[in-house]
Amino acid sequence: MASGSCRGLDPSIFFPSDGSGVVVARRICLECGVKDECLGYALKHRIDHGVWGGASERERKRLQRVR
Repeated sequence: MASGSCRGLDPSIFFPSDGSGVVVARRICLECGVKDECLGYALKHRIDHGVWGGASERERKRLQRVR
């Protein structure tokens, strides 16, 4: 997280309550240099809330099922 595009931003951006909030978080993640590592961390630790590595909760659940 220290190297992410999210560094210094309000964490609530990445824990949206609606779909439009997810879009905002994804835009920040889009060009992040550690996006893949962030997503991997969330998958490894089965974090089920928020946007991590540009993936929503629903997308991460889908990825977990595939794994």
